[in-house]
Amino acid sequence: MTDKSTAAEPSAPAGAPPGGTGLSPRQKQRISRTLQYVVLVAVVVFLLLRIEWGSLAANFAKPEVAAETWPDVFTVALKNTIIYSVGGFVFAFLFGLLFALMRLSSVAPYRWISIAYIEIFRGLPALLIFLLILFLPLALPGFEVPGGTYGQGILGLTIVGSAYMAETLRAGLQAVPRGQMEAARSLGMSHTRAMVTIVIPQAVRIVIPPTTNQFVSLLKDSSLVLFLGVTGDYVELTKFGNDLASTYANATPILVVGVTYLLVTIPLGYLANRLEKRQGKGR
Repeated sequence: MTDKSTAAEPSAPAGAPPGGTGLSPRQKQRISRTLQYVVLVAVVVFLLLRIEWGSLAANFAKPEVAAETWPDVFTVALKNTIIYSVGGFVFAFLFGLLFALMRLSSVAPYRWISIAYIEIFRGLPALLIFLLILFLPLALPGFEVPGGTYGQGILGLTIVGSAYMAETLRAGLQAVPRGQMEAARSLGMSHTRAMVTIVIPQAVRIVIPPTTNQFVSLLKDSSLVLFLGVTGDYVELTKFGNDLASTYANATPILVVGVTYLLVTIPLGYLANRLEKRQGKGR
């Protein structure tokens, strides 16, 4: 016997998606995207209407205060930031490579030392490392870091960067096919010579994109040099901007310094992305 109530139910239109809404997944996605745009525009308009533009410009974009940063923001602050960053990066790369090789060594004590160094200095905040360097002469009376203020800043960045660089380089070394080493040894090369001339150059090419990003990170971490009490001709960008902001009771120097950082970091970030894409196409 046929159920009349069932027979009376209207049938769904032909081709309509299940669920009874009558909308296809693409239509639902289009509606959802439109709603997101509407909400985003509403939030932006609300914020634009709430901001006091006159007060913001007077405190963050005062032309006469910005003029006081010129040309020292480039000739002193940016120059010192680059010195600290490049010096720290070079030594971080060299020590990172050393600890990466130790991590892969068949000698157990080398592996233990490398693992301990990497885990300790990746686990400590970068600020704490700079504070430890600041108080180092108290623990070791008469000891001075070579290079004075520059040496202290570079040492801090070296310690911060080398622990991360070691893991990056270790991954690069392990990414080189094992057959490269075997082929070199079959040609009569020693293990050391094969590593230096065959394996390490290939590993370095592999890790160029991530090491470029790590240089950008070190460039930003160079702001921690201010905790070493740098003054005068040794100030980096953050210390320079902070001092001028305090002098003029205005945040414009902080904005100028931020823009200066971006002039360096954005091209480097773009370069890292290009290198990563090019390396991906080559695989």
